[in-house]
Amino acid sequence: MSSIAEPALSQTAEAARPSPRTSFLDLPFDRLDQAGTLAALLSVPAGDRFRYLVTPNVDHMIRIADDPAIARLYREAWLCINDSRILTQLARTCAIDLPAVPGSDLVAALLTHPDLAADTPILIVGGGDGLAQAVASLCGLTRVAQIRPPMGLRKDPAKLAATVEAIEAQPARFVILAVGSPQQEILAAAVAQRGRAQGVGLCIGAGLEFLVGDRPRAPAVFRALNLEWLFRLACEPTRLARRYLIDGPRIFRLVWEYRRGVRSPDA
Repeated sequence: MSSIAEPALSQTAEAARPSPRTSFLDLPFDRLDQAGTLAALLSVPAGDRFRYLVTPNVDHMIRIADDPAIARLYREAWLCINDSRILTQLARTCAIDLPAVPGSDLVAALLTHPDLAADTPILIVGGGDGLAQAVASLCGLTRVAQIRPPMGLRKDPAKLAATVEAIEAQPARFVILAVGSPQQEILAAAVAQRGRAQGVGLCIGAGLEFLVGDRPRAPAVFRALNLEWLFRLACEPTRLARRYLIDGPRIFRLVWEYRRGVRSPDA
């Protein structure tokens, strides 16, 4: 049984969606490229009620297939953007056009966008010491704050509630949630459910660490060949071996079942 209490219908569902959605592996995706996603993010007026963006990749899709409560967090997001070029290729085998917008590229493009004023309030949730200062310096921003929540948000309601309140106490136009999946999606949904925070939450994992150079990003040739996972595995074999070599290949069976119509729409 999942340890996550399912929230009531998220208030983010009340916000107008900027694009029609297409379903793949029973998850509705916004079929936006990077430019379209940036336009949607920047069109949200400052001070609007909190809504959030998720960026599922192969690892996320496997978790979604296993846990309906996790899946609901993605389905209720204001924007659901495909993070994975591998998912793009797999979707094509099902005659589905699913653009890839890697979260690392998206957050870098957003924070350096010419239409983003230097004094736009940005809140980073997670990350190491000095991340806010590094992002501010690199992107030419002047109002970057950071919250470092405690470990165990997923299983500790008190820690989760305290982090939600900390986010509410620091209004920002963009809230960068970098506490790993599914913690960041759980946190984003909890903030949206309370309905007291402002801005847009972006669940982007290690995107800021790639941006400031705390983690090496795969060279362009690896990304072009859909082999970014291989580069990351070589850099962090202990942490990523199970994800990429044992759990990850399940995606091919999920796609095969999806193509054959084995999985029910509510699975």
